[in-house]
Amino acid sequence: MKLDRETSKLANQSMAFILAGGKGSRLQELTEKRSKPAMYFGGKSRIIDFALSNAVNSGIRRIGVATQYKAHSLIRHLQRGWGFLREERNEFLDILPASQRMDDENWYKGTTDAIYQNIDILESYGPKYMVVLAGDHIYKQDYALMVRQHVETGADVTVGCIEVPLKEATAFGVMHTDENDRILDFVEKPANPPSMPGDPTRALASMGIYVFEAKFLYELLREDADDPNSNHDFGKDIIPKLVKLGTAVAHPFSRSCVRTGLEQKPYWRDVGTIDAFWEANIDLTDFIPELDIYDNDWPIWTYQKLTPPAKFIHDEEGRRGHAVSSMVCGGCIISGASLNRCLLFTGVMAHSYSKLSGVVALPNVEINRKAQLKDVVIDRDVVIPPGLVVGEDPELDAKRFRRTENGICLITQSMIDKLDL
Repeated sequence: MKLDRETSKLANQSMAFILAGGKGSRLQELTEKRSKPAMYFGGKSRIIDFALSNAVNSGIRRIGVATQYKAHSLIRHLQRGWGFLREERNEFLDILPASQRMDDENWYKGTTDAIYQNIDILESYGPKYMVVLAGDHIYKQDYALMVRQHVETGADVTVGCIEVPLKEATAFGVMHTDENDRILDFVEKPANPPSMPGDPTRALASMGIYVFEAKFLYELLREDADDPNSNHDFGKDIIPKLVKLGTAVAHPFSRSCVRTGLEQKPYWRDVGTIDAFWEANIDLTDFIPELDIYDNDWPIWTYQKLTPPAKFIHDEEGRRGHAVSSMVCGGCIISGASLNRCLLFTGVMAHSYSKLSGVVALPNVEINRKAQLKDVVIDRDVVIPPGLVVGEDPELDAKRFRRTENGICLITQSMIDKLDL
């Protein structure tokens, strides 16, 4: 996407700060060894790649990433996949882990504290505008357009927001705005959320994306750090304060959402549960998916392991390697297995006579002969034993694996090791 000269200039004056320390506890065993931003998505990417790619594609190539919870996998991915930014071109990706001392005093206490602890580093880079991002959502957005609105309105803070059904708004920070996008009230996870002007069925929810003038943000953070009653959180402290005492403006996601002709509506997903993670991945196998990851004009950058092409072998009745409405990544071998509406990450092996439907398999999974799997998420490096059947007996599945209310089963190697086969 080509920006006009003034918008490109604003992007060059901006820095993105990505908050990537989230535990993602609702993903259960999937985040036992990795943080939520480091979770795999879409066959080749990690969740954090979407925020990072949005920044780079927007022309914002100075980026800081604050890490905290089980950050090794995330840091390794950032080092391998994002080393193409060049300091001599005023580009960089700076990894900013929380200080780890004998006590807990220097762990990031909240979203604002994660930036506050790094103010000296940020000031040395001298950005004029700061774009604060969450690192755990799936979407495509041109942040430069949001920065431009922030400058044009003269706001103290600009808050990225999406429209959600009123009944779902209780899980978000919700904004009540006037006809000029001025935020009149901001409530964090309200029991009775305010509706949008002119639409009583929907609410404006915060995306966890904020734009500030950098020097003004530093002042706010220093005041917040000195406040013993603060939660050190943007949604609970900083934004409500600016709504009350300053000028806070909403930026509807639809104004800067990046879409191709195939995408009918703005796409934003929080894949923070097993059901949501499975659904968002499987949705990519649709004939016309809601999210177009084939858009060469807005690529999702990531680390790509060198692999051979995917391979499909055997052509016998009942033993034919084939896939229908599926996505199969490099290094996979479909050896006499049948796939329907599946997403297989790099290096998955599916052996003869196995039948897979609605399977999301993370890297290096091996599925042995005659396994029958339906509506499952398989963690990385799991070896599925021969003849395992999942998706036919809900009670048995719930005893052996983690089964959601929607019938999706999460399978890990420790669960497999406990099976009495």
